[in-house]
Amino acid sequence: MRVVFMGTPDFAVPSLEKLVEAGHEVALVITRPDAVRGRGKKLVPSPVKAKALELELPVLEANRMDPEVVGALEAARADIFCVAAYGCILPDAVLTMAPLGIVNVHASLLPRWRGAAPIQRAILAGDERAGVSIMRIGHGVDTGAYCAQASTTVAGKHAEELTSELALLGGQLLVDTLPAIADGSAVWTEQDEALVTHAAKISKAEMRLDPEMGALDVVRHVLASSDAAPARCSIAGKAVRVLAARVADRSLSAFDALVEGKRVYLGVPNGAVELLEVKPDGKRAMPAAAWAAGLHGTDLTWGRLS
Repeated sequence: MRVVFMGTPDFAVPSLEKLVEAGHEVALVITRPDAVRGRGKKLVPSPVKAKALELELPVLEANRMDPEVVGALEAARADIFCVAAYGCILPDAVLTMAPLGIVNVHASLLPRWRGAAPIQRAILAGDERAGVSIMRIGHGVDTGAYCAQASTTVAGKHAEELTSELALLGGQLLVDTLPAIADGSAVWTEQDEALVTHAAKISKAEMRLDPEMGALDVVRHVLASSDAAPARCSIAGKAVRVLAARVADRSLSAFDALVEGKRVYLGVPNGAVELLEVKPDGKRAMPAAAWAAGLHGTDLTWGRLS
């Protein structure tokens, strides 16, 4: 099958790899332009661009579907367009261009978690399972019918780990589903609007840890955190990013912090949370036990950063 692939972040890379491994002819890869990343302020290619160049595939960088991009899509003469986290609105002309249409690898079990941050939202909500859906792209945000889904467990997994797992799951599901799409045997399910939930983008403010949260809620925030929206708080007057934590089998008063035997505990209304790994502002990441050596006093407190 002749395919155009559109994608940008790490999540999209396994889908591109699986298409090539399955023997599909990838006529064109479209991805977002190189962007400044890291402290070096250097332009860095998207993960999809890097993989496409490694696979010696033609690449076109685009932030939007201008006439040049639309022309390149027409010239590709693809049977189907496959999308995975591309990050660009597609016009009607593109939606109807390929004979077999355009399908998207979406990182949720639709109709749950339409939108920008489905994986983080699944973690924050305490969902038992998260997954991927192979869906048609339409005019709304993730509103199209889906023809296949696959899932995995959520509990205890950090967003980065869960994203990697779902990326692999989605890539395999895409290539497993394409033959049925091609021969018309795929069964498409319209989304039940009564079951829709929306996965709004995660903000930095939303991820700040708060002593008034429950213990499990604190842990879920840590698991759902990222470099873009870290789980941060103030402990003994010091700003800290929490990288790993677990619910503790003990109780402390909310707002109290305790260092005991090189373990750091934060009190919440329904118990306590033990910190396992932290990154103090301006310092490297370290085990909480190593950081605890610098905390002094018996009346320690913690709080939300303003």
